[in-house]
Amino acid sequence: MFPELTDRQRRIVALADELARRFAERADQYDREGRFPFANLADLRESGYLRLVVPPCYGGEGADLFDMVLAQEHLACGCGSTAMAVDMTVHMIGRLAETMSWPAPVFEMVCRSVVEEGALINSAATEAEMGSPSRGGLPLTRAIPMEGGWHITGRKLFVSMAPALRWFLVSATLPPDAETPQGAVGSFLIEAGSPGIQLEDSWGDSLSLRASASYDLILNEVFVPADRLVERTLAGAAPRPGPPTQMAWFALTLSAVYLGVGQAACDTVCTYARDRVPTALGRPIATLPNIQRRVGAIQVALSAARSVLYQTARTWVEHPDRRAAMASQIAMAKYLCTNAACDVTDQALRIAGGFGLTRSLPLERYFRDARAGLTHPPNDDAALELIGKHALGG
Repeated sequence: MFPELTDRQRRIVALADELARRFAERADQYDREGRFPFANLADLRESGYLRLVVPPCYGGEGADLFDMVLAQEHLACGCGSTAMAVDMTVHMIGRLAETMSWPAPVFEMVCRSVVEEGALINSAATEAEMGSPSRGGLPLTRAIPMEGGWHITGRKLFVSMAPALRWFLVSATLPPDAETPQGAVGSFLIEAGSPGIQLEDSWGDSLSLRASASYDLILNEVFVPADRLVERTLAGAAPRPGPPTQMAWFALTLSAVYLGVGQAACDTVCTYARDRVPTALGRPIATLPNIQRRVGAIQVALSAARSVLYQTARTWVEHPDRRAAMASQIAMAKYLCTNAACDVTDQALRIAGGFGLTRSLPLERYFRDARAGLTHPPNDDAALELIGKHALGG
């Protein structure tokens, strides 16, 4: 089925498929209840899935970007909420393993906690007033210097896997000083359970990914040691030149998640069409030309998006010298995958008719979950602008 994959990649796909099979059995229940799938997390830990992306020097397998695109696509076929939530750890560790932009002792500590304890990490950056962090706004969350470190106060939204996280990477505005009179934004590594941290479940009845536990994080004078300020960016600074590593890991692994949701919808509706035999027809609806055309459109959309996604991820891995010029290609893959997922899940509902609106099929869940892909940066407008600017020679 995968003639171009290495033995290791086939093993990774097989692992993700087995986990997806288990997740699929629980997905409806967790979606109905809007609660975090702790059983899925236990399977991820016990199977070694979380270790895949960690560098070998810290006990992991050193999976590259294409490896994790494959893994995340297959994992999402079982539960989009779980795959999206765990992706926050996947893309962060993958990006840091390439850039090594954190202090080495702190990164090693996080990686070893992932390997040895199954720890999870996610960024807490979005705020209601600021909008998407990708637009460059300053956080209202503030970092106040004090002896030995900082006090952090603020509120963050959409912190996926919040009740299961060991580490929060929190962005906060730093006060001006002699080195940065215009101010700066710092990223602070905060351990779960630190005094002053509170989680608020604002997500369980959301439209999409109800089991992702994308809670609010409230911080009230949380003390953070000085060595846990792991990144600092000047306020209003232009993007740094060089490869868009954060964009690549974030956008491509999440694209794979939504592609997996679309594939799950395709598999489900094909099974339905083969099994559905209305008495008035006397044969499966899969034999009808209009159904075949709709399924054909689904296959075309998924195959086209997958082709661009795989090509982009492979190019990133195999041709590091091209990375600096790959932003538009990454944006194209993200645009195609997330829109394909929305289109495919819509077509699947049309094929199933009224049954697709009920809980007897998971199609309505796939349809809802796919919509979340449009909210991740770069959103459609930004992606198309970037792609168009590149085509125009900008």
